[in-house]
Formats: sequence, structure tokens, C-alpha cells
Amino acid sequence: MKTTGAFFERVWSVAARIPRGKVTTYGAIARALGSPGAARTVGWAMRATPSGLRLPCHRVVNAVGELSPEDVFGGPGVQRSLLESEGVTFDKQGRIDMERHFWMP
Repeated sequence: MKTTGAFFERVWSVAARIPRGKVTTYGAIARALGSPGAARTVGWAMRATPSGLRLPCHRVVNAVGELSPEDVFGGPGVQRSLLESEGVTFDKQGRIDMERHFWMP
């Protein structure tokens, strides 16, 4: 893998392309960048996103469609509200309907 900074920038480039109403996973971004074992590093990159980039970070979730810890987006329900406002649906367990909303980078 290249330097962390360069990798983070590549992660942000992929995240910027996630369409409204769709989500992708940390692992899918890592695989798209040719680093299939780097899902955790993708998570670090997403957490380190400069606010000025205005990326749709709320559209990146884990492999089973679970949301980030609530502190990541500033409070309970923020990520879910953002996704629901884009038409993303959830199952009874609170997970995203990945068959319907998954976007492959």
C-alpha cells in the first residue's frame, strides 16, 4: 500500500462517488482500491475526512449494513436520518437493506 495520506485520498475519491440512496462498505472500498485487507484503514480514512471535502460519509457502513457508532455523526440517529432522507430502508434489526441499496465502487 502507498503512504497512508495517499491511500486516504483515494478512499475519499471513492466515497465522493457514492450515489444518493446507496451505501457501500469499508471492505468494498478497500477491494476497489486493490487493498482487500484494508477495510479498517478505510474506516480510519473516513473518520479523518476533512469537513471541507463535504463527503457523504454517512453512506459508508459495515459489511452487514450496520451503522457507525452514534458518536461518529454527532448524536443518536443522525446517520440513520441522513440515509432515510435519501430513501435508504432498514430491516427490523435496524440494518440497511443491502440487497436494495448496496453500491459497488
